Amino acid sequence: QVQLVESGGGLVQAGGSLRLSCAASGRIFNPYAVGWFRQPPGKEREFVAGITWSGRATDYADSVKGRFTISRDSAKNTVSLQMDSLNPEDTAIYSCAFRKFANIARRSRDYDYWGQGTQVIVSS
Repeated sequence: QVQLVESGGGLVQAGGSLRLSCAASGRIFNPYAVGWFRQPPGKEREFVAGITWSGRATDYADSVKGRFTISRDSAKNTVSLQMDSLNPEDTAIYSCAFRKFANIARRSRDYDYWGQGTQVIVSS
């Protein structure tokens, strides 16, 4: 079992920044990948960004490319999502997910463990 806890969500004005963190604990074995997903109000959950356990590979949805940066601290078992130039369309519940495979996946069903999520609200 792997437990994931997100933090860092909140309310921010358009153009602002937030940094989300995902702390993982439990039976964590290499290789693995971690993804960030979000679910806007009234919409389906969508892939945001992913990173491999080594940190050598990352992937971003087109909607956040150039504005969001995913990174990991393997010593602390944390994955962060730096979100800059936020706009109201980024408003959503953001969740991190853990996958027991080396490659990043964009489908939520390919992940094995999920955090509870953290709310991000971007005001115009």
